[in-house]
Amino acid sequence: MIVPGTAIAAAGVADHYDELDLVYRRIWGEHVHHGYWQTGRESAAEAADNLVRLVEARLALEAGQRVCDIGCGYGATAAWLAARHPIEIVGVTLSSAQLEVALARSTKGVICSLQDWLHNDFIDASFDRAWAIESSEHMADKARFFSEAFRVLRPGGRLVVCAWLAGESAHPWEVRHLLEPICREGQLPGMGSRADYADWASRAGFRLESYEDISRQVRRTWWICLKRLAGHFWTDSDIRRLALSRETRNRSFILSLPRLIVALRTGAMRYGIFTFGKPAA
Repeated sequence: MIVPGTAIAAAGVADHYDELDLVYRRIWGEHVHHGYWQTGRESAAEAADNLVRLVEARLALEAGQRVCDIGCGYGATAAWLAARHPIEIVGVTLSSAQLEVALARSTKGVICSLQDWLHNDFIDASFDRAWAIESSEHMADKARFFSEAFRVLRPGGRLVVCAWLAGESAHPWEVRHLLEPICREGQLPGMGSRADYADWASRAGFRLESYEDISRQVRRTWWICLKRLAGHFWTDSDIRRLALSRETRNRSFILSLPRLIVALRTGAMRYGIFTFGKPAA
């Protein structure tokens, strides 16, 4: 696993999303995750929805199920799924700014709260399904991320995880100049590989049902973000102020946009979707 030189705690992750809330929503939107270009002709918004469709297919949702969104962000993914399935969704986020937007949606069947997943208050076997889209990266104890998911899922339950992954054959220079800075600037306590995730999940008791590498289909996300950020810099005084102010604690994340473009292009970083199952007995 790639670990940055500085320790990153949950409070730092929350501060990152609270401080950059305006940037995330104006530059990309309320789906705080990559887009998935299936044909290459989709708009950014359509690509973001496409990624949710991939998760939806792997969850295999059924009417009446109780589902957990681990790292729900603005609640956009939960609202998208709740509009299509008669299910109950419970989401958790570390960010008070994200929670405020999620609660303002008042989406039927969706409940979001401010919680640290690693120290959640859910009872054992209380969910049928769970998903985590680009949130496990922000957790310092990834083994506990999986053990908590295993604990709260009912026997026969399913967990779908979309994750930024360290490439198995990343060169030392890529680790030093791309992956470690991406972790540090993006408030990621560590970036695991495909093998790391499979191992953590297995130790928790999960069975790996499927894995797909979709790095090529998602990497356009960061080109679009960089282009939009450049445009907003000249037309949006709020974003310009955040980018230029020395008081902005998380402005170094802007530097990670070019790093992410290069890392996904070289294969130093991968993007994968895992489907894990909890044995029925």
